[in-house]
Amino acid sequence: MPNTIKLRADVFAKAARLAGFRSDYALAKAMDVNRSTVARVLSGELQPGPAFIGGALTALAPMQFDDLFEIVTTQR
Repeated sequence: MPNTIKLRADVFAKAARLAGFRSDYALAKAMDVNRSTVARVLSGELQPGPAFIGGALTALAPMQFDDLFEIVTTQR
């Protein structure tokens, strides 16, 4: 079965608050992605892609990949 990357939404949201981001817009701007992308990944509608992952790790440093994301097995 294939694997995919899933956002740890609760940790991500807490890290964003602690970093001082008060809106999805401010966070998205710091991540260099669209606000709708942040909202869609947070809601689970969209899986995080390379731009989201890279942006999250940059904007929410010193958080690491394993803090914000997990690798999960998907069913076909």
